[in-house]
Amino acid sequence: MSFTENQRPLIGITIDYQESKSYSSFPWYALRTNYGQVILKSGGIPVLLVPDIGLVKDYLSLIHGLLVTGGAFDVDPSLYGEKDVHREVNLNVTRTDFEYGIVESSLEKDLPIFGVCGGEQLLNVVLGGDLIQHIPDSFPDSLPHEQSNPRDEASHRVEIKPDTLIHQIVEATEMHVNSAHHQAISTVPDEVTINAISPDGVIEGIEDSRYNFCLGVQWHPEFEIDQGDAKLFRAFVKAAALYAKENTK
Repeated sequence: MSFTENQRPLIGITIDYQESKSYSSFPWYALRTNYGQVILKSGGIPVLLVPDIGLVKDYLSLIHGLLVTGGAFDVDPSLYGEKDVHREVNLNVTRTDFEYGIVESSLEKDLPIFGVCGGEQLLNVVLGGDLIQHIPDSFPDSLPHEQSNPRDEASHRVEIKPDTLIHQIVEATEMHVNSAHHQAISTVPDEVTINAISPDGVIEGIEDSRYNFCLGVQWHPEFEIDQGDAKLFRAFVKAAALYAKENTK
């Protein structure tokens, strides 16, 4: 089947998996609607990906772009070589194993990837970087990266680095963003570029120019707080459409 210019690319979106009883007395999947809605508005079709590592190959034969979402959990420190686990770290093995596997395989296929919040952190780990397990320990005077005001409001600004993909997309040197994380990127591999940073020095965005579209941001652009947020999703979906056109026959 060929892909035409009038078709919408299929965007795989990672979803949450929990065994807690907060929603149901049985394990459940979940995703905020604004993730799906922003993909629709940007010209794509959202496809929710049940976190099953055995389905990675099947998913990648179907989707044209991968959106790795955030969640109330952390990447296992053992994945970036640390034995000690901070008391504030909360693991979700099912999600992490699946997301690590599908990101790794997506990079091999040069599938467009957009990592959001925890998705950006995971992307950095898969690429070979590591994380700060708890921001207050490394940045005692940091901004409140777990903001107290509603998530659909801005918390602080970030500086957008010039001569980066994100700068080319948002056409601005500054964005106002929301913030919902206690971890952050510590170091990045040599091939990865830091493209955004907060006033306190916390890394807020990364990209890897070895791939057609490999981008992560620490905030939640699906809330579309800054006009640059919508531009990021449109650029991602556009890259997915190009991938579909070039790889679907």
